[in-house]
Amino acid sequence: MVKRRAMVAALMVMLVPASAGADWLFTPNLGTTFGGATNGREHFTYGASIGWMGAGIVGWEADLSYTPEFFEGNDSDFDFIDGSNVTSAMFNAIVGAPIGGQFGPGFRPYFSGGIGMLAREVQSENDLFDVNSNEWGFNLGGGALGFVTDNVGFRGDLRYVRSFEDLEESFDAGSFDFWRATAGVTFRW
Repeated sequence: MVKRRAMVAALMVMLVPASAGADWLFTPNLGTTFGGATNGREHFTYGASIGWMGAGIVGWEADLSYTPEFFEGNDSDFDFIDGSNVTSAMFNAIVGAPIGGQFGPGFRPYFSGGIGMLAREVQSENDLFDVNSNEWGFNLGGGALGFVTDNVGFRGDLRYVRSFEDLEESFDAGSFDFWRATAGVTFRW
């Protein structure tokens, strides 16, 4: 009788699914910026994020994006800007539940938000002026991850990015803002 119970207990332990582990996620991405300070123009943007999702629904990510020609106007004779770009480096919290589990095909809608640095650079033609600014900013957004295998999936993401007025005095939102939509291939391990 004791032997039988020991065998049943051992069998139950072997049949219980392994506890879900954490996921590391790396996503190179491409997309566009629009709205806000883009002055009605869409701008190509690219970047990457690396993140960690715990066995539950909460995680974090480091997100880096670069948008060349952000402040440049349409091709016209009156375009005084020779080069410009915006770089954002954000640290975000992520909340998203895995539908279908953390292994194999699955889907994970998520919300994300965090703070970081926004760097803007503008150079004029003939070196008339060169403006650089680094300031604190925040982003809020969401998206979805869809996995086709244990390790490869796709990600779509929409974020609102905005600067702070003066972080030393207050956390008021600044006047520089834009939206960013990206898509990329996600590698999970």
